[in-house]
Amino acid sequence: MTRPAALLLDIEGTTSSIAFVAEVLFPFARAHLAGYVAAHAKTLAPLLAEVQALQPGDPVATLFGWIDEDRKATPLKTLQGMIWAEGYADGRLQGHVYPDTVVALRRWQAAGVPVHIYSSGSVAAQKLLFAYSIAGDLTGYLGQHFDTTTGPKRETASYRKIAAALALAPHDILFVSDMAVEIDAARASGMQALLIDRTGPNGDVTTLNEVLP
Repeated sequence: MTRPAALLLDIEGTTSSIAFVAEVLFPFARAHLAGYVAAHAKTLAPLLAEVQALQPGDPVATLFGWIDEDRKATPLKTLQGMIWAEGYADGRLQGHVYPDTVVALRRWQAAGVPVHIYSSGSVAAQKLLFAYSIAGDLTGYLGQHFDTTTGPKRETASYRKIAAALALAPHDILFVSDMAVEIDAARASGMQALLIDRTGPNGDVTTLNEVLP
């Protein structure tokens, strides 16, 4: 592995706890979804129309179904981000980040290595998590954000698109994720990649402090 010109990080299981997303963010969005849609029906009309175009029927019922399926549908991710924004703004939510994430971000910034994010959560939701994190506002340590509008995280073409957007050759980027299938897709694009496993010895690293030490 050569020293990369930039880092690309996943969120769930990499910078932040999977449990925070599954046990805090998703239930919060589900609990407030119907009320939020009712209160913002006019503003959300284009988004709801997009939901109906993807799956005919009651869009709210469809959205609940997608939540239950953990569907990586862009309209759902966008709406969840809107609901979470209210929760972060009034203090009901704080984004979880691992302590080693904060240490690593500071170290990489001091070393002049830019850090970018690629997650299935919307760009808006990503920025909220880091802006309102338990460690304070971390957005100053991050560069560009990418989500499902770039492409699925399991597809090699998505990583090529990200490299092009960053004006870098794929091999100059190091991607870190807890999902082996994403690591495989990134490597197939030409990126360097490391599997992080915070539960034990099944990955290349167990914390972000081991990345570019």
